[in-house]
Amino acid sequence: MTAFQIVLRTPVFRMLVAVIGLVGLVNASVYPYQSLIGIEVVGLSKPAFALMLVLASAVAVTTSVYIGILSDQRANRRIVALITAVIGLAGSALMLGAPLPVTFILANGILLPIASSLFAQSFALNRLASQDFPAQREAIQATIRAAMSVTFLLMLVFWTFGFAAGLPVMTIYVSAGLASLGLVALILVRWPRDGATQWQDRRSGMRLSQALMQLARPAVSVRLLCLGAVASSGILYMVLISLVFEATPGRSTADVALYVGLVAGWEVPCMLLLPRYLSHVSRARLIVIGTALYASHLVLMPVLADGPWIWALTLLAGLGGTAMLLLPISYYQDLLATQPGTAAALMALQKLVGDVFAATAFLIGTATGGYALTALIGGVVAMTGAVGLWLVDRHRPANVGLDLR
Repeated sequence: MTAFQIVLRTPVFRMLVAVIGLVGLVNASVYPYQSLIGIEVVGLSKPAFALMLVLASAVAVTTSVYIGILSDQRANRRIVALITAVIGLAGSALMLGAPLPVTFILANGILLPIASSLFAQSFALNRLASQDFPAQREAIQATIRAAMSVTFLLMLVFWTFGFAAGLPVMTIYVSAGLASLGLVALILVRWPRDGATQWQDRRSGMRLSQALMQLARPAVSVRLLCLGAVASSGILYMVLISLVFEATPGRSTADVALYVGLVAGWEVPCMLLLPRYLSHVSRARLIVIGTALYASHLVLMPVLADGPWIWALTLLAGLGGTAMLLLPISYYQDLLATQPGTAAALMALQKLVGDVFAATAFLIGTATGGYALTALIGGVVAMTGAVGLWLVDRHRPANVGLDLR
C-alpha cells in the first residue's frame, strides 16, 4: 500500500492533511500582506513594525519550544492543540473587530505567532501515529506537508484575483478567521483524544529545565546551527526576490507573484517524490544536494533577473527547497526520537537561527556590494551549514537518535 493510500484510509492522517492545509490558508492570508496592513492601514511606523516582527519571532520560538516540551511531559496533545487554534481564531477576530495599532501588535505579535506552533504540534502527532508504518513514514510526512504548499498557492491565487476585483486588504483576516474556525472545529471533533490512541504516547517525565538543557547541548545545538544556516537561504530569497525584480528594468510585482508561485508549484510534486530516494541516499547528503541546488538559484537570481532564463531557476528552487523544507522535520524527530513535541519545536528555533544568518548576510552584502553579493554570501552560508551537517553526521547511523542522558 502506498503512502497516499495510507493517508486516505487512516483518519488521523486525513485529519492532519486538513489541519496543515488550513494552517497554509492562514499563513497565505496573513503574512504576505502583514507589512502593508501594519504600516499603510493601521498606521504603525516602520521602526514599530520592525519591533513587532522581533516580538512575533520571540513569541513564536518561545511558545513552540515550551508547548513541545509541555506536550511531551504530559501527553495532552489534543487540549494543547485546541487551545492553540482558539488563540489563532482570537487573533483574526481581534483584527476584524478593532483594527488599531495596539490590536495589530497583540494579534500579529502575540496571538497569531502562538497559533503558528500548531504546525509543529501536527508533525509531532504525525510522528506518533506513524509508528505502525515505519517504511512509509517519510512519504506520509511528505504527503501531509505538501498540503500546506497546495493551499498556500491556492490562497495566493485567490487573493490575486480578489484584490484585482476590489476587495479591501483587511479582508484577509476574514479568510484567516474562517480557516482558524475550521481548525478549532476539526481539532475538537477529529483530533485523537489523549490517552485513547492506538499508538503509544509516553510521557517524557522531564522537567522544563532538563529539556532545555538537552537542547543546549553541543550535539543538538551544532546541528541546529547548521540547519539554521541552510534555512537562511530560503529566508534571504523571500527578502531579495521583490527587491531584485523591482531593480530590474522590465520586471514588475506581477513577475514576483509569478516567480514565487512557480517555486511553490514545483515544491508539491517534489515533496511527494523525495521520500523515494531516502532509502538510497542519507538524509544529510540529500540536504547537501538540495542546498546546492537552492543556493545556485539564489546566487543566479540577481544575475539572470533580466532574461528568460530566470524562469528556469524556479525548478532549481523547487527541487532544492523541497529538501530544505521537508527533511529537517524528520531529521529532528530522529534526533530526539523519544520527544516528538520537543523535536518538532526545533523547527521554530531553526527559523530564529535562519533569520539571524539571513539578516547578517543582507546587512553585509547590501552595505559592501549589492543584491548579487548578498545572494552570494547567502549561498555560501547555506552551503557551509549543509556541509557542516554532513561532516557532523557522517559517522552517525541513519535514523538513530542521540543519547543525551
